[in-house]
Amino acid sequence: MENESGATNESLQADEIQALSAIFSDEWLVEDDEQRVYSIKISNSSGNTVYFQVTLPENYPLDSPPIYQISAPWMKKNEKDLLYSELGEIYCCHAGESIIYLWIEKIREFITSETATATSDDAVNDISSMNDADVSLTTAMLQQVNNIEFDELPTIEHGEPIIDRKSVFQAHVARVVSTKQVKQVLDKLKENRKIAIATHNIYAYRIARGKTGTFIQDCEDDGETKAGSVLLHLLQILDVQDVLVVVSRWYGGIHLGPDRFKHISNAARILLSNLKLIKEKPESRTSRTQKT
Repeated sequence: MENESGATNESLQADEIQALSAIFSDEWLVEDDEQRVYSIKISNSSGNTVYFQVTLPENYPLDSPPIYQISAPWMKKNEKDLLYSELGEIYCCHAGESIIYLWIEKIREFITSETATATSDDAVNDISSMNDADVSLTTAMLQQVNNIEFDELPTIEHGEPIIDRKSVFQAHVARVVSTKQVKQVLDKLKENRKIAIATHNIYAYRIARGKTGTFIQDCEDDGETKAGSVLLHLLQILDVQDVLVVVSRWYGGIHLGPDRFKHISNAARILLSNLKLIKEKPESRTSRTQKT
């Protein structure tokens, strides 16, 4: 079966697993590649760990959910039942879509809910303490921001290169709010001769359409088949918005096979994480960034 864009269960699974491998790195384990069984351990600040194992049926995600098992001996039965219920709700709301990342983050949120609740209460107290003058000032500032013409060239950030068998991968990221800015950034990058002569300049962007819940999004392989869709899927699964990510690859003469997609995803993910554009994970590895 295919979805409206022509993607099949097989291609959607491949894209999702590739993105999860890039996001969680060594934490994401392949238990049985042939049977499509994967696992990850999710811990909270108290040291409590949930072992989450997931199996992908042939008809996932378009026609059925993944099959999962949770092992958390420290968790009470009523807490597990509540967690199962919340995972079920996520599937009901996203039936036909890739949901493993959403499940993992829900588990992480669930086992840290006490901290999250305290943070939420603090935020409510802070908002409640605002006086009318504060609210008026905040409203005026928001109106001023909304009136800005977004035609200026955005700042472009560059990640540290990833080198494997003489091939070099480097990510570039800019915050964008229009396709005009996307073109401006791409043109600016190609003013750099080194980037302009890269074997591939793969990119994807995702721009929110106000509060509609829809997006302007597109991608470009630039000769590296499926690489653009890998980047776009990464942005989607991380729910990154108003961002253009470009990954330049300089081919080193040695074929890397599937590893090239891993490096493309990792180069983008690391830079997005360093720029605080995705939710930071504890003990995540970071690399330095430069500005142009």
